[in-house]
Amino acid sequence: MLEPWPVKYAVDAVTSALGANLPSDLPLGLDVRGTVIASALGLAVIIGGRAGANYLSTVAFAKVGARIATELRTRVFDHVQALSLRYHSRASIGDTSQRLVGDMGRLQDVAVTAGLPLVGNVVTVLVLLVVMMLLEPLLGAIVVAAAVGYLLLSRVSSPGIVQASRSTRKGEGALVGSAAEALGAIRVVQSYGLEQTVAHEFAGGNERAMKAGVRAKRLAAALERSTDVVVGVAQAAVLVLGSFRVLHGAMTPGDLVLFLMYLKIAMKPLRDMAKYTGRIARATASGERIADLLDERVEIADPPHPLPMRSVGGSVSFTGITSRDGHGRPLFDGLSLQIPEGQHVGILGPSGGGKSTLVSYLLRLAEPDRGSIRVGGYDTRAVTLADLRRNVAVLPQESVLFSVSVRDNIRFGRQDASDDDVEQAARRAGAHEFITALPEGYDTVLGNRGDTLSGGQRQRIAIARALIRRSPVVVLDEATTGLDPAAKSLVNDALAKLARSRTTISITHDASTVAGMDRVLWLEDGRILEDGTPEQLAADPSSRYARWILEQRTEDRLVTTGPGAGS
Repeated sequence: MLEPWPVKYAVDAVTSALGANLPSDLPLGLDVRGTVIASALGLAVIIGGRAGANYLSTVAFAKVGARIATELRTRVFDHVQALSLRYHSRASIGDTSQRLVGDMGRLQDVAVTAGLPLVGNVVTVLVLLVVMMLLEPLLGAIVVAAAVGYLLLSRVSSPGIVQASRSTRKGEGALVGSAAEALGAIRVVQSYGLEQTVAHEFAGGNERAMKAGVRAKRLAAALERSTDVVVGVAQAAVLVLGSFRVLHGAMTPGDLVLFLMYLKIAMKPLRDMAKYTGRIARATASGERIADLLDERVEIADPPHPLPMRSVGGSVSFTGITSRDGHGRPLFDGLSLQIPEGQHVGILGPSGGGKSTLVSYLLRLAEPDRGSIRVGGYDTRAVTLADLRRNVAVLPQESVLFSVSVRDNIRFGRQDASDDDVEQAARRAGAHEFITALPEGYDTVLGNRGDTLSGGQRQRIAIARALIRRSPVVVLDEATTGLDPAAKSLVNDALAKLARSRTTISITHDASTVAGMDRVLWLEDGRILEDGTPEQLAADPSSRYARWILEQRTEDRLVTTGPGAGS
């Protein structure tokens, strides 16, 4: 607000000296030289102060934007982790990642470069309008008309920019999802020669996202250039009317210069706001995608007043479980199952019968529509998720390891485990020997998902992770599927140590792992059709279990005696 005043005093001093040559009438009570020098010094001080203020505001905006983005990203990530498997089974990992990183980054960038500066610009324009209306109401009215014209243009253009930006961000999210899916299955893509097919689909999505992005940019550019026209017309009108008022003695030349400089200062925020409108519209689309993510309801949460789980036994019970599958079809209808502490139970049956779903209910990764589940006598809905999952160790079919050291991968089972605990668990899992043979032993950092190790090695590290957890209940979900006979033998030995003195639930299609179990259940179409010891069920030729064992043995004989078996 102060910057134009030294220029006004200098102009009035010079024009006064040239026109009337009356030093006593000069501004500030000084002679011409004194007035010009004082104005120049004042202008330098004011501009220096403005530069310092701008520097501080830029740093402050950057810090505020970064802090907001960091806290919001953490909040969104925590929310996504809390969502149930029902959400994650239908959501694209790539699109969710794009929202967490890409959309959040755009919000941060816009907050720093547009959002927070826009607040200062609005304040500047409002103060300038008041000052100009007080100095010269007629010329001030022209500036007000320019501001109203900008607002009308912005109101007309913004919806189109937001819609185009929304399409762009949606297309980019789908593009990231497509790329993540293709790269995650790169072995299949390369093995089946699908590179061209995948590349064609990616290129199509890329083209659609590009067209939407260009449309958003075009609309934003149109708003900016229209604002330039409005500003130019306003400046021309002020110059003409102001010049006439100077000629009629209603204003001094310095007043006209002061007003023109104020007009320039006021018009810059208008231009910036036009530029920011496009950015903010694009950020709005990103914000909507993040808001949609936060609007996803957390289906599974801790109870308001959880019970602490102390001295937990290994008994497991399912009572009256009723639910639907992922397609909305009935799956379980009043299923009940009691597993005493220390018992090793095998769950068999065809795919889609509900075996893995039952395990996800046990861990509260998903919720049944009706029924209750107890672990060690505790209702799983009455305790915290952390307490429940601390008392259940899971070994899935595909043991996913993280891109950290082997030691840290095992320690994920129990964060407070010592190095000795880690090595002892690895020895019991039969993993110590191959771990010490790695380049840096237990400190070797693994590749993506542990792909630098063989399947059997990954599984034994996962077993060590489960062993170190010391949970009274263990769930083995197809733990030996896809392993060669030698690796399967090593893993089975490690599994036997893991299951010792614990309640163990094994989901399997491997006949070799069933023989040593205490009990076998045949689960099909959401119902338990057979329940007994392996010996009891095998003794009944009409049982599904007996027929399944016979099929397994027949397949094994075909493998060992088939064509080329002895080559």
